[in-house]
Amino acid sequence: MTKSNFPDNFLWGGATAANQFEGAYDVDGKGLSLVDILPDAHHGRWDYLFNAKEAMKMEEDFYPSHESVDFYHHYEEDLRLMAEMGFKTFRMSISWPRIFPQGDEKKPNEKGLQFYDRVIDLCIELGMEPLVTINHFDTPLGMLKKMNGWADRRMIDNYLNFSRVLFMRYKDKVKYWLTFNEINMILHIPLLGGGLDLEGIDNPEQVKYQAAHHQLVASALATKMAHEINPDFQIGCMLAAGVTYPNTPNPKDIFEAMTKDREGYFFIDVQSRGYYPSYSARLFKDMGVSIEMADTDAADLLENTVDFISFSYYSSRLASADPEMTDTTAANVFESLKNPYLKTSEWGWQTDGLGLRTTMNQIYDRYQKPLFVVENGLGAKDIVEDGDKIHDEYRISYLSENIQAMGEAIADGVVCLGYTSWGCIDLISAGSGEMAKRYGYIYVDRDNDGNGTLNRLRKDSFYWYQDVIKTNGVEL
Repeated sequence: MTKSNFPDNFLWGGATAANQFEGAYDVDGKGLSLVDILPDAHHGRWDYLFNAKEAMKMEEDFYPSHESVDFYHHYEEDLRLMAEMGFKTFRMSISWPRIFPQGDEKKPNEKGLQFYDRVIDLCIELGMEPLVTINHFDTPLGMLKKMNGWADRRMIDNYLNFSRVLFMRYKDKVKYWLTFNEINMILHIPLLGGGLDLEGIDNPEQVKYQAAHHQLVASALATKMAHEINPDFQIGCMLAAGVTYPNTPNPKDIFEAMTKDREGYFFIDVQSRGYYPSYSARLFKDMGVSIEMADTDAADLLENTVDFISFSYYSSRLASADPEMTDTTAANVFESLKNPYLKTSEWGWQTDGLGLRTTMNQIYDRYQKPLFVVENGLGAKDIVEDGDKIHDEYRISYLSENIQAMGEAIADGVVCLGYTSWGCIDLISAGSGEMAKRYGYIYVDRDNDGNGTLNRLRKDSFYWYQDVIKTNGVEL
């Protein structure tokens, strides 16, 4: 073996989200989450991400999240498969409506907590560090109905009540926490990102940025609370990231690319530096946005910044100031111009390992805080062949390229705590509601219509990632 670029204590693992793989949507007192009202891929699921009222009107349909891959009843098998790969960490989220069914109860649902007790205890027993996301696109549906989600400042106290229960319950078991998943997604998918219904709103940007402010304050106050409960807690923020390239050397394209990157960095500027960036003043003025702040908000943000910065990376982006440039593709919700130098997946995501290295260097240069790559992966259609074999060399190629680039970023001097590839076990796509768009090392026998045995199978990538972890990133 040659020398690894990865430190000896590097946290290799995988990532999931409660609302996309737990299932058991109405078991043991759980309330409904936002995802639970979104129908399957055949019924314009993407449209319903922007129209909650229409989604709630539907009475007869298939709702993928209701059973998903049923981790709720398969958690022992699944965690043991992850441990077999050698996971050092497992990124999970805790379903808010499983603990507080409507979101604003005073006392938690004990049966919901007992489920996570079992999951976290088994993780620790198997040698996997739990990495817990507090709010991963599952604000309780009750909070959308009652107060339009994070548009209402009362959500801060509801979130802190939820956070306090988790911090106290797991103060001696969980070290790493993320306050919000992909916090910048509130601008792009406001229903999932903030429990927001924007139908009929004259200035949606005002509502989105005011809701974002409430989340930023909630994150800061949760960070403060966490450090008071256990000073050893490590609290991170989480960004949907990916460097934006200018389409040409035209200065207008370069400025456009910088502007696109700032849309995401805006949030991390606040969470990592503790104050609104200077460019936000003009941004808000141009959009007609005026943020209402409590007298203590500025101090709370400044005094309670995060310990590390986590992010998702699937692809880079390409931007142009030329309105005639319209050949676009998808890039983790973000629309982007097609980059002719990159390969494109079935779902329009473009492969760019060097973009991950660039992204890591940019974020670390900007904030000088440890990074954690908590989502990275390739959604693809997998075929089960004779002997229950799944030959997913396309996934291995994508992940290998990205992990190598991550190692190069570390060699560049970037401090990185770990890597949790997305959907380490097949789960429901957040955007499309599909099972066919698979990410995992572990195949789950379930199709887009909910048919299948739910049997788990090891893909070729399972054994490949096992070797990656075993050799600490040397064997790619």
